[in-house]
Amino acid sequence: MSMFSLYLLVPLAPLAGALLAGLFGKALGRTGSHVVTILGVAISFVASVVIAQDVFAGHLFNGTVYTWMTTEDISLVVGFLIDPLTVTMMLIVTFVSLMVHIYTVGYMHEDPGYQRFFSYISLFTFSMLMLVMSNNFLQLFFGWEAVGLVSYLLIGFWYTRPTAIYANLKAFLVNRVGDLGFLLGIGLILAHFGSLDYATVFARAPMLAQDSIALLPDSPVSLLTVVCILLFIGAMGKSAQMPLHVWLPDSMEGPTPISALIHAATMVTAGIFMVSRMSPLFELSETARTVVLVVGASTALFMAFLGIIQNDIKRVVAYSTLSQLGYMTVALGASAYPVAIFHLGTHAFFKALLFLGAGSVIHAMHHEQDMRHMGGLRKYMPITYITAVIGSLALAGIPPFAGFFSKDAIIEAVQGSTIPGAGYATFAVLVGVFVTAFYSFRMLFMTFHGKPRMDHHTREHLHESPWVITVPLILLAIPSVIAGYLYIEPMVIGQYFGNAITVLPGNGGLHALREEWHGVGDFIIHGMMALPFWLAISGIATAAALYLKWTHVPAAIQARFGGLYTLLDHKYYFDRFNEVFFAHGALKVGSAFWHKGDVSVIDGAVNGSAHLVERFSGRLRRIQTGYIYHYAFIMIFGVFILMSLWFVKA
Repeated sequence: MSMFSLYLLVPLAPLAGALLAGLFGKALGRTGSHVVTILGVAISFVASVVIAQDVFAGHLFNGTVYTWMTTEDISLVVGFLIDPLTVTMMLIVTFVSLMVHIYTVGYMHEDPGYQRFFSYISLFTFSMLMLVMSNNFLQLFFGWEAVGLVSYLLIGFWYTRPTAIYANLKAFLVNRVGDLGFLLGIGLILAHFGSLDYATVFARAPMLAQDSIALLPDSPVSLLTVVCILLFIGAMGKSAQMPLHVWLPDSMEGPTPISALIHAATMVTAGIFMVSRMSPLFELSETARTVVLVVGASTALFMAFLGIIQNDIKRVVAYSTLSQLGYMTVALGASAYPVAIFHLGTHAFFKALLFLGAGSVIHAMHHEQDMRHMGGLRKYMPITYITAVIGSLALAGIPPFAGFFSKDAIIEAVQGSTIPGAGYATFAVLVGVFVTAFYSFRMLFMTFHGKPRMDHHTREHLHESPWVITVPLILLAIPSVIAGYLYIEPMVIGQYFGNAITVLPGNGGLHALREEWHGVGDFIIHGMMALPFWLAISGIATAAALYLKWTHVPAAIQARFGGLYTLLDHKYYFDRFNEVFFAHGALKVGSAFWHKGDVSVIDGAVNGSAHLVERFSGRLRRIQTGYIYHYAFIMIFGVFILMSLWFVKA
């Protein structure tokens, strides 16, 4: 089989599985549906491994697969760009998706929508692969919208729940806000660059670096700054950056496998991937990178605080996803694109592990998600417990687990950055280290340690999850331990990405890290003597003190700082603001247009015309008496008028 055929096989195998399960699910049955979809994703993963080996042997590809439309100057095509950045994303997406597919067999085995669910998650995988493999903005936008559409279907999978319908509508609407900015950015690129092809746009970018456009009269703004900020607004929606983050916590209403798939390796990382792919553009605008840096730092810090007070086990992991996405975005703003992708990869493994571990607990607890009703589960669920410990250590950034390497590399890069906002970002990511370690181990201690707090019936039936749930946990735990150790040197220090990522000389803080690099062992030793490590240890110790020893203290702190707790509990009132200002505001504006515009003006004009015709016809009707002498008089009178006019003219 040729390499080109393998390129096609990667997205089309999951698509074939999705179509078979979706259209012929009843005929195939439950077993047939999960077999075809798992087989499709497995084929995609194996093909991605072969393609990756070929790419790292030096064989890249950038070409057209199908020409959709050609105008005088522009070709709209489906094309693939296969380079180190692409294959890294392909491997992450297909591997995590394969684990989620296998896990779903056990988690959803009693759900009546079993075939439909497998069809959706396989279609989601196809959409994400089309996004990361694209070589042009048209296909990128197709994949971008497709993952948004399928996520809408998945978040609202249990469509009989009002909360699920609210959550998927919220996700859809918030992403439309980001996607509007994304589409405007692509439109500006087409208008000024004359092409939608990545290579052409990137080659022309330096020539247009000094161009400006007037957004307001007599106020020219750098063209590339506007383009990059608009593209980043799209990333803010997909990758849930403040203030477009509000959809992600509510998306926990979907089944747990979806939480792992959306929040670990696919949809939310699309924005991180896109900005990394657009590095040739972002490198030419310091203003845009500053916006990226500050937004990412704010998300990393403020979303971490929200994780502290959550009692729903899935929401704790969801807010940790928001915070970690902020870390990735900070790395993008500091021009440390390789570090952002490195953290994207390590995070995909340990976050999928934590989500699926949470799902294993929920499954054993008969769909109970409140950690206040858990406790002491480690003796009932030893495999889930060990994998949860590994995931928590990786998330907290404890060496030698994967999260340590990528998190410390981000902090080093930000500390070496000189763009405006770098000081604030450094403060945010350092404080975030303590908070992340605290809430991740708070979740671990409340769930698996202490006295059991569930009811007697639930405790009697507690047991470890079946192998289709635990095997994916074990397979995800392995890279959560070793991925950082294996890949930091090639991905961050070496030239792993080649020309796929552009960093201009003098930009970013990676040069200091590379100059001081003396091997992985030295990096670990240096990290264990640095402030971030001790902040993480302090966070774990604080969680142990409050949730294992002095368990009465959290309630006392909550009572003492009631105002702060209320602020966090209401999620900084973002949802309330959106509800009052946008939702109710839109209703009020619509109501005003209805009363003043529709009722007063439009209905007034229509009804007024009808009344006018009615009044005129009422007057005219009076001359229709039915008496012949009336009509004879009118005829004689008419003849008299005509004769008079004729004599006057004569």
